[in-house]
Amino acid sequence: MKLKIEVECSPEEGRAFLGLPDVTSLNAHLVEEMKSRIDQNVAMLQPEELIRSWMSLGGQATEQFRKLMTAGLGGMSRTE
Repeated sequence: MKLKIEVECSPEEGRAFLGLPDVTSLNAHLVEEMKSRIDQNVAMLQPEELIRSWMSLGGQATEQFRKLMTAGLGGMSRTE
């Protein structure tokens, strides 16, 4: 036996009928919080800030990076 029931209602009406909470205000709060955090961290995406943060690591990190690049280039033949 098959039973098919179709109900036409809005999502809000469906949540209320099933007894689920209305989380609209919570969702709005979370979206606003995420927006504010993104706005606060946009400065980190600017090239000047990236370079400044990389350079603040000091000479040791720069030297290790140079050695890594030199080792990578050393594996290539001159004809490539």
